[in-house]
Amino acid sequence: MAQGHLLPMLDLARLIAGHGARVTVVLTPVNAARNRPFLEHAARAGLAVEFAFPGPALGLPEGCESVDMVTDLSLIVPFYDAMWLLAAPLEAFLRSLPRRPDCLVADSLGPWTAGVAWRVGVPRLVLHGPSAFYLLAVHNLAKHGAYDRAAGDLEPFEVPDFPVLAVVNRATSLGFFQWPGMERFRRETLEAEATADGLLVNTCSALEGAFVEGYAAALGRKVWAVGPLCLTDTDAATMAGRGNRAAMDAEHIVSWLDARPAAVRGRFKDYGLVIRGWAPQMTILSHPAVGGFLTHCGWNSTLEAISDGVPLLTWPQFADQFLNEALVVDVLGVGVRAGVKVPATHVMLLNPGDPLVVQVGRDDVERVVAELMDDGPAGAARRAKAKELAHSKVAAVTKGGSSDMDVKNMLRHVVELSPKDEQLVLGAAEAGAPVLPRTGSVLSPSPRRRWSSRRLDALPADAGRVVKIFGKEKKKELDTIDSFACEN
Repeated sequence: MAQGHLLPMLDLARLIAGHGARVTVVLTPVNAARNRPFLEHAARAGLAVEFAFPGPALGLPEGCESVDMVTDLSLIVPFYDAMWLLAAPLEAFLRSLPRRPDCLVADSLGPWTAGVAWRVGVPRLVLHGPSAFYLLAVHNLAKHGAYDRAAGDLEPFEVPDFPVLAVVNRATSLGFFQWPGMERFRRETLEAEATADGLLVNTCSALEGAFVEGYAAALGRKVWAVGPLCLTDTDAATMAGRGNRAAMDAEHIVSWLDARPAAVRGRFKDYGLVIRGWAPQMTILSHPAVGGFLTHCGWNSTLEAISDGVPLLTWPQFADQFLNEALVVDVLGVGVRAGVKVPATHVMLLNPGDPLVVQVGRDDVERVVAELMDDGPAGAARRAKAKELAHSKVAAVTKGGSSDMDVKNMLRHVVELSPKDEQLVLGAAEAGAPVLPRTGSVLSPSPRRRWSSRRLDALPADAGRVVKIFGKEKKKELDTIDSFACEN
């Protein structure tokens, strides 16, 4: 129920379908509308179901279905309470299906799906939105009691038992569900993670191998690095419509960029292009005229920039973003700090009487932009490292790469957990020809992604209503190696 979590879930759905599985994506109406370009692109490939969001019953405005739409902080807790109410319609939907799914894939901030999967009797995988660096750091900090020993929110301390030296404080490392009244959500999130049948992280071994391995060992769980998921489909139309309808036509933006020198390092004085609203970020980042990227260090934006070999100017705000900044600047060496020290959620500590404290001034901005765009040895090394990581990430998702193999291993794991598919042999998947679980025949390899679409009978009255099903009914439904329900 947040763009940063929804985008990788949709990418994952497409990725799993690309391995021959039948995938159903469960969304609420507003989130479906925001991602209409993706769904239209995937309509010939899949099935998506919308559930009405029960927010108005808890005092939320009609249509408030994503965290970024919650403008009154007093409504944060009711928003998450409303998310928890989606358990009943999801369970009714799963029970209404003529064939039980082989697996439910849920976002890490949707722990309410744990009970649904348990009652319906299907395996459950959890997709983590943040970096493995963040996940391991927060786990180790909590495990070793570092938060409790800190004298204050801004006192620095090292992350214990960590692959690299990382110095943080409580304010920059506490993570999600830190608002008063959200302790229950945090506790249930950790419990749902501990009982999952496996964990997926949107990263790759070339980027975060040591942290993925450390996280798996710390939790004693199966963890698959299946990213970067933003590279699942990089055609122009998909990139332009990723996440929401762009506020400015992508072709106009590309034309404007085309008029700029490739890989420009200079400064444009007196002119620029301002996009007020949602921007086609991947389209912009992939253009050769882009030489740097100012980012809040959300993990999706970080992955997208590095995937295109673009150095980052980091300006974190809260949650996982300061730890992502540490990874980008201190470990990967592809970023420059803008200079933000205190999260937006703690900025009142600087000046209780004025929440609009300026942490980075105009002179600071000029200095750090110049540093990022520098043509000297440091700037050249940063750009070379960014390009190197970009190539490594593409290699990871290519057939036979580390992430591609992790996806296949994840599918094998699901098959092992699914009694009705015990006889399934996935060796054919290596050649792009998955074996069918019910007939034993083999699908011929095809460069097209195999999505299937089918119409569902009307759900029971208590199922929350299926508002719309995307995808046209086909004369012959494809048999597939597995069926997945992806919830966000």
